[in-house]
Amino acid sequence: MNLRNAVALITGGSSGIGRAIAQSLAASGARVAITGRDDRRLADTASSLGVHAIHADVTKEADVERTYREVLQKFGDLDILVNNAGFGVFKNLVDFDLASFEAVFATNVTGAMLMARGAARHFIARQRGNIVNISSTAGLTGAANGTAYYASKFALRGMTECWRAELRKHNVRVMLVNPSEVLTNFSVVAGFEQKENPTKLRAEDIAHMVKAILEMDDRGFTPELSIFATNPKN
Repeated sequence: MNLRNAVALITGGSSGIGRAIAQSLAASGARVAITGRDDRRLADTASSLGVHAIHADVTKEADVERTYREVLQKFGDLDILVNNAGFGVFKNLVDFDLASFEAVFATNVTGAMLMARGAARHFIARQRGNIVNISSTAGLTGAANGTAYYASKFALRGMTECWRAELRKHNVRVMLVNPSEVLTNFSVVAGFEQKENPTKLRAEDIAHMVKAILEMDDRGFTPELSIFATNPKN
C-alpha cells in the first residue's frame, strides 16, 4: 500500500515500539493517531511526532468505541490498525496472583480483540484494510516464569490466524510481527533488568519491518514475521 495520506491507528503509541512505528509511518506521509493511558507521555509524543493523541485504555470497551469515533471524525477513514499495547508480568507459577494474570490478558488479549473488532467492522464495510498485531517470539515457545505473558502472546497468535481466515475475503491483510528482545522500557515496567548492548534490537528496527510489510502491494501480504538480533550479547 501507499502510506502517503493513509490513516494509521497505533495502540500503546507513546513509547517504545509503538512510538517508533508512529514515527516511521508519519515520516512516510501517513496520518497517525496513537492511544495510551499516560496523558503527559501521550502529549509529549504527539507534539514531537506531529501525530494525534487519544487517551484510551484498550481494556475498556467504551474507550475503544470512543477511539474509533474520534479517529473517523478526525481523519474520515482508517487504513491501518497496529495492535501494539501490551505489557508483561513474570513470576513462578506457584507465586502467580490472579490479578496480575488477568491484567496481562486484559490488555494483551482482550484489548487486542476489542481493537481488532472495531477495525474489522470498518474494514469489511470498505472492503480493504490492514491489521498488524505486535506479538513476540514469546508466542513461539514457552519459558520459565512466562505463564501470563507468553500465554497471552500464544493467544494473540491464534487470534491473528482466526481473523486472517475471516477477513481475507474482504481484502483485509492481517499480519503478525514477533520481535525478540528489544531495548525499550518494557523491562522496567515488567520489573527485571535489561542490559544495554549495541548488538540488541532497537524499537526502530521493528518499526522498519512494520513499514516494509505495510508497503508491499495490496495483492500480497506477510502473514507472520519474526525479528531477531543477529548476535545479541549481554
